[in-house]
Amino acid sequence: MLIDRRQFAGAALASAALGALPARGALLQGQEEKSAPSAYRNEVEGFGPLVPDPYGYLDLPAGFSYQVVSQAGEPMDDGFVTPDHFDGMACFAAGPGKVALVRNHELKADAHLLGPAGTSERLRKRLLKSPHFGTDTYGRVLPGGTSTLMVDLATRRRTGQWLSLAGTAVNCAGGPTPWGSWLSCEESTIARPEVDRSHGWIFEVPAAHRGLVEPVRLTGMGRFRHEAAAVDSSTGIVYLTEDKDDGLFYRFLPNSPGRIARGGRLQALALADQRGADTRNWHRRQLNVAQPLAVRWIDLTDTHSPDDDLRLRGRSAGAAIFARGEGIWFGQGELYFTCTSGGPSRHGQIMRVRPAAADTIELFVESSDADVFDYGDNLTIAPWGDLIVCEDRTDGKTNHLRGVRPDGRIYTFARLHADTELAGACFSPDGGTMFVNAYSPGRTLAITGDWSRGGA
Repeated sequence: MLIDRRQFAGAALASAALGALPARGALLQGQEEKSAPSAYRNEVEGFGPLVPDPYGYLDLPAGFSYQVVSQAGEPMDDGFVTPDHFDGMACFAAGPGKVALVRNHELKADAHLLGPAGTSERLRKRLLKSPHFGTDTYGRVLPGGTSTLMVDLATRRRTGQWLSLAGTAVNCAGGPTPWGSWLSCEESTIARPEVDRSHGWIFEVPAAHRGLVEPVRLTGMGRFRHEAAAVDSSTGIVYLTEDKDDGLFYRFLPNSPGRIARGGRLQALALADQRGADTRNWHRRQLNVAQPLAVRWIDLTDTHSPDDDLRLRGRSAGAAIFARGEGIWFGQGELYFTCTSGGPSRHGQIMRVRPAAADTIELFVESSDADVFDYGDNLTIAPWGDLIVCEDRTDGKTNHLRGVRPDGRIYTFARLHADTELAGACFSPDGGTMFVNAYSPGRTLAITGDWSRGGA
């Protein structure tokens, strides 16, 4: 399997200097100590069997290769340190042969050593004088936010990288907008006295902006443990997930489509004929696979509540609950979102919502076998129509990229040999490169190959 050896080694050394990533030899040694690669089982062939990576990092099908585009701990063009905990991400056109990646960093309020200032007091002071949202009780800018990197598609090499959002907390996922920006979601409702202001908001980062944006919280989309967002380009409605065991599924109806900072109305999904439905299927089956159900939408009030009780009040009003709603992506008249721990065996579910088809929801996938699909998180829709889903097990189990065909059958596209999750999968506008993150030690990878096979 071909990778760019110089870039891989350089990234490894840069991170190893900060104690974040073992050198290549140690990484290979760790692979050799494993008794055998983790098992996987395909329901449909996909792109073929996985070929062991000689570097012991990411197994891919024959004919595919990856390059390391960015690594946590590297110096960025603006002098700050590339933050760790690479999570949600999206890819935007940035001129002929160029793309911009806007990437979240899911860093808690106290994870300063992994943030953009690292161990540098000078950078900490400089960050404090730069545009940022919030600080902790010691006056330190919170380490969460986003970074933006420019990539040349011909070489799949980074040509620029900088911090683009600062002072936020636990920026987990989010989603791209049709107008060329990234919605970065805080999966935290931390507030005083730990920090100087409340969190649990969404922030918008234009992909074309160089440097730090002035952070503006999009209060119309509510305050809760935001996970991901997807915009319906035909209506401007924004759909939102919540990463809680009893989370809701939301939509934001903007007062002015495309101008989401001008406010709007927040609603929660409910089944038309079931009040407070439990879609998790943990104790009693309420949703069956491939059974579309009509939905209605409930207006929510007091959406900025400091008590993190929006989901509880929503369910009391009749909204359905979901098992950790996470990644979401909008396709042709329909959207998909993952429920990481849904299903009787808690290996995960994927829901499909069809706003254009009289507003219905259906259980698209429900896994009963971890070797097929386990803990799906971020997802995207591939150019050929399949879903590509990132797994996020954090208990020592191996994570994969899974492909899901339009008929719901699943195949394995990649296997990660690192004790961390995969996140942020997205495709370049020309469909030739898939970018994906390894969470920590953070790496952004560019994967190329014969996509024309289309996972058939």
